[in-house]
Amino acid sequence: MSRPKNQNYKGHGLPKGKEREQRALIRFKTTLMNTLMDVLRHRPGWVEVKDEGEWDFYWCDVSWLRENFDHTYMDEHVRISHFRNHYELTRKNYMVKNLKRFRKQLEREAGKLEAAKCDFFPKTFEMPCEYHLFVEEFRKNPGITWIMKPVARSQGKGIFLFRKLKDIMDWRKDTRTSDDQKDETPVESYVAQRYIENPYLIGGRKFDLRVYVLVMSYIPLRAWLYRDGFARFSNTRFTLSSIDDQYVHLTNVAVQKTSPDYHPKKGCKWMLQRFRQYLASEHGPQAVETLFRDMDNIFVKSLQSVQKVMISDKHCFELYGYDILIDQDLKPWLLEVNASPSLTASSQEDYELKTCLLEDTLHVVDMEARLTGREKRVGGFDLMWNDGPVSGEEGAPDLSGMGTCVTNTHLGMLACREGVGARGATRWERRQPGTAVSELDVRFTSCVMLSKGLNFSVPRL
Repeated sequence: MSRPKNQNYKGHGLPKGKEREQRALIRFKTTLMNTLMDVLRHRPGWVEVKDEGEWDFYWCDVSWLRENFDHTYMDEHVRISHFRNHYELTRKNYMVKNLKRFRKQLEREAGKLEAAKCDFFPKTFEMPCEYHLFVEEFRKNPGITWIMKPVARSQGKGIFLFRKLKDIMDWRKDTRTSDDQKDETPVESYVAQRYIENPYLIGGRKFDLRVYVLVMSYIPLRAWLYRDGFARFSNTRFTLSSIDDQYVHLTNVAVQKTSPDYHPKKGCKWMLQRFRQYLASEHGPQAVETLFRDMDNIFVKSLQSVQKVMISDKHCFELYGYDILIDQDLKPWLLEVNASPSLTASSQEDYELKTCLLEDTLHVVDMEARLTGREKRVGGFDLMWNDGPVSGEEGAPDLSGMGTCVTNTHLGMLACREGVGARGATRWERRQPGTAVSELDVRFTSCVMLSKGLNFSVPRL
């Protein structure tokens, strides 16, 4: 249960040697009325509590966390959906600050080659505090495109592109308050980031990838990578000649669905399996494997960059939404990490993906205490890092060409369950309510998608 802290509060976690007891009844609470509520209400043995009722599981929003976490006592079994200072990774300015610091640390301790593995985010400056540093960099490379993003907003709000210092000067004037307010109201922080001018295009359109990573602990770091996800496409063909057109440059669904040409049933998304198939048909399996290994590196290094500053409370977990952009050289770039990725479905296919994602998240969180702690795979999640890299299945092929051990990640792979129905192997098999975890751990086949023999065409988006 949860209740306000008292003076005798001594901390969190399980006593040594005490095993978790299986629980038949889980009291949950959430304020999110979307796919999440559907999943929670249909989960066997879970009952909803409202208002000030005591709860065992709370999928909260970050504003509740900020106002209440430090004043709430939680019993050993209680779980909550965010880490106390999640913003170290999910605020754009803090993410870049931590990545820069971590890169310097790696260079000191392991050399430049290891530090170069952190070169996956564009050159970035925090505004307005690094304005003069930005101007210096801007003048070194005249004519290139930059993008301005508010550090704490989402869904594409407040973002704009620019090529002239005049545009940034106008922004500075717009963000200043009147003389009688300037001492009371702080200027909103932005980041100025070098815009990726050569994005990989499909059908002439820009896209980015949404990938889900579930972190159960930071000390030690224990992270799971979800096999499914999606590519989000812009609705308009890409061009650098119109940097003011948000439908060209911003792939956020919240932006694209306001386009006059947006088709609500078709949407602007591909599932990751479909995206991986397309790349394999265009570039071959080895290039695709290298790209996805580079993305694995982004997930691990970004989490390691905040490992020492994150408050790793044993009651907390976090489902992150990573936004990744691919350029024409098949290099992945980290754009941002979301603490509250959208769980609202934009299509039936999107609803199925997010329903399965949330069901599997709850299986990993394991409020029912069914897992042994030795699992490498739970539903669509693969254990990617467990205080060190997790090795993949024996006999798995190494397509990277590097001769290294294959890690336990299968992002965008076809997940073939035994006995799948007419929908085939490109979607997770829907599970009946009440299915035990032991029954879920069925055999997956990591299907290697060859560049030959694929009957795959790019539909009109």
